[in-house]
Amino acid sequence: MTTTKPRTEPAHPGRPGPARQVQTDSGRVVKISGPVVSAKDLPHSRLFDVVRVGVQRLLGEVIKIDGDLVVMQVFEDTSGLQVGEPVEATGEPLYAELGPGLLGGILDGTQRSLSNLSADGSLYIARGADPPRLDRDRRWDFRPAVEIGDRVGPGDLLGSVPEGRAVEHRILVPTGVTGVVTAVRPGPAGILDAVVDIDGHPVAMMRRWPLRRARPVANRLPLTVPLITGQRVLDLLFPVARGGSAIIPGGFGTGKTVLEQALAKFSTADIVVYVGCGERGNELTEVLEEFPELTDPRTGAPLMERTVLIANTSNMPVAAREASIYSGITIAEYYRDQGYDVAMMADSTSRWGEALREVSSRLEEMPAEDGYPAYLATRLAGFYERAGAVTCLGTPARSGSVTVVGAVSPAGGDFSEPITQNSLRLAGCFWALDTALSRQRHFPAVNWLRSFSQYGLDDWFDQEIGSDWSPLRRWAAAALQDEGALQEVVSLLGVEALAAEQRITLRIGQALREDLLQQSSFDDIDASCPPQRLLAMLRVVHEAGAAMSSAHQRGVAITAITSASVLSELGRMRRWPPDNVDDSATRLIEQIAEEMSSL
Repeated sequence: MTTTKPRTEPAHPGRPGPARQVQTDSGRVVKISGPVVSAKDLPHSRLFDVVRVGVQRLLGEVIKIDGDLVVMQVFEDTSGLQVGEPVEATGEPLYAELGPGLLGGILDGTQRSLSNLSADGSLYIARGADPPRLDRDRRWDFRPAVEIGDRVGPGDLLGSVPEGRAVEHRILVPTGVTGVVTAVRPGPAGILDAVVDIDGHPVAMMRRWPLRRARPVANRLPLTVPLITGQRVLDLLFPVARGGSAIIPGGFGTGKTVLEQALAKFSTADIVVYVGCGERGNELTEVLEEFPELTDPRTGAPLMERTVLIANTSNMPVAAREASIYSGITIAEYYRDQGYDVAMMADSTSRWGEALREVSSRLEEMPAEDGYPAYLATRLAGFYERAGAVTCLGTPARSGSVTVVGAVSPAGGDFSEPITQNSLRLAGCFWALDTALSRQRHFPAVNWLRSFSQYGLDDWFDQEIGSDWSPLRRWAAAALQDEGALQEVVSLLGVEALAAEQRITLRIGQALREDLLQQSSFDDIDASCPPQRLLAMLRVVHEAGAAMSSAHQRGVAITAITSASVLSELGRMRRWPPDNVDDSATRLIEQIAEEMSSL
C-alpha cells in the first residue's frame, strides 16, 4: 500500500526563491538482484530520483520505471535487505553539494566525505550513513565583490573566500537567478549562512547541482592552448589541449595509474579532480597516503589544497562506481565556472563500464558486444563531452576549462574491446601504453608509433616556447618512425647489415628514446620537465644527429661516430639544473661539434 506525503521544502539557501512542493512516496521492496532493487507503490517516482531503501535507508537511484514497478540501483551493499522492507522516494535527483571545503577532501563515489564516515573509528563505511557532504561548522571569510543596489545575473561574481593558499574560491550568482542586491554580509560565515540577499531572498555560499546534468556556459571556445603535463613524450609528440580529452589504454602493469598520478601532480591545471573508479584498494591507498605529503611545485603549498580525491575501490558496491564519474565531472565543472583550468583524472573508465554491464545484466537487458549494454557509447559520449574550454556565465569576463584524462584497462591489453574503441572515437588524444616498454622500465611507457593527438597546438608552442618547436617536433617524430622500422631489420640481420646512414638514424632514435622521452618519476628534477627544457634537449639531439652526418660525409668510420664518448653525455641532460638549461645545451652542442670534428 502506498503512502504519499506532499511536503513543503524551503528554498535552498544557495538559491533564492519561494518554497516548493516535493512529492514523496513510501513503497515496498518486491525484488532484490544484487545492487538492483525493484519496488512498488511509488506512483510519483521519476527517472534518476533518489530513493532510500530498507530499514537502513540505503542510498539508491531510480533507473527504470515499468508500469507500477520502479527499478533502482543501490549505491550501497544490499546484503540482508528483505522483500517487503520500506522504500522512500525523495522526489529529487542525486545532487552534489558545491561550495568552499571541497578542495583537500577525500570523498566516496556519492560525494560523502570519508573522514566523516570514519569519524566513529570504524574501519568500514556504515550502511545508510548520510553525513553532510560539506562541513557545516567551518567558518569562511567572505569578501564581497558587490554592493547594495547592484543588479546581478547568473554567474556574476558575488564575492570570494580563500580556500587554502592556492585557490580563491569564487561565490557566483546561482543559475536562473536575476535581481538586485539588497543586502551584503561580509566576514566569517558558514556555507549555509546568507552572505548576500538578492531581491530580499538570502543566498548562501553552498550550491546543489544534479550530478547527471552539465552546468551551463556562455560559449564554448576553440582548443588552442595546451595543458602542459611535464611528461616529455606527451608534450612533444602527443599534446592535449586545455579543455580536451585523452585516454590512456594499457594492459596490467603498464603504468596507467602512475602516469595519471604524475599528470595530477605536475600538469599546469589550477585544480585537479582525481577519481579512483573501481581500482584496487592498494593502488588508491598509495594515492591517499602520498598526495597529502606532496608539495605543489607551483605554489609551495600542499598539493591537496588544489586537489579533490574521489575514492571508490573495487570492493565497494558496483553501482557507486557509476556515480563517482559524475561526481567528479560535476565538481570539475563547478571550478571551471569560477574561471579555473581543471584536470579530471578518471582511473579507470573500464571499471565504470563494468559497473554499467553489471547493472544492465541485472536488469536483464539485451547485451551488446562483450556483454556491455547497447547504450555504452552514449554514456561514454555524455561523459567525455562535458570536457571543454568555455566562456563562463556572468561578469567579470572569464574563461575556464575541464580537461578529461581517462585510463582504460582492456583485458589482456586488447585495444579492440568496446571501452577502448568507443573511447577512441571520443577522445582527442590516444596515449597507448606498451607492455614491452613497461618491462624495459621505460616510463612513461607510451608507444610513440601507436599513439596520436588530434589537437593542432604547434602555433602556441612556436609563439610561447620557441620558433623551432614544430620543425624539431616533426623531425623527432620522423626519426622515431625510421628507427622503429630499422629495429625490425636489426632483430633479423643484426646492426652490421645496415648502411652507415641507417646506423646513424638508429643511434639518433636511441638518443630520442632513452635520453629524451624516458623519464624517472623518482627523480625530483626529471619527474617533470617544463617545455623550455624539453626544447633545449631536443635541440641538442638534433645537433648531435647533424654532427654525426657531417662526420660521416667526411669519411669517418661509422663505428667511431656511433661510439663517440660525447654521446654518452646526452643522458645527463635530464639532470640539468632548471635555472640554466640554455647554457647547458649550448655547452653540450659545442662539445659534440668539437669531438665529432676531431674524429
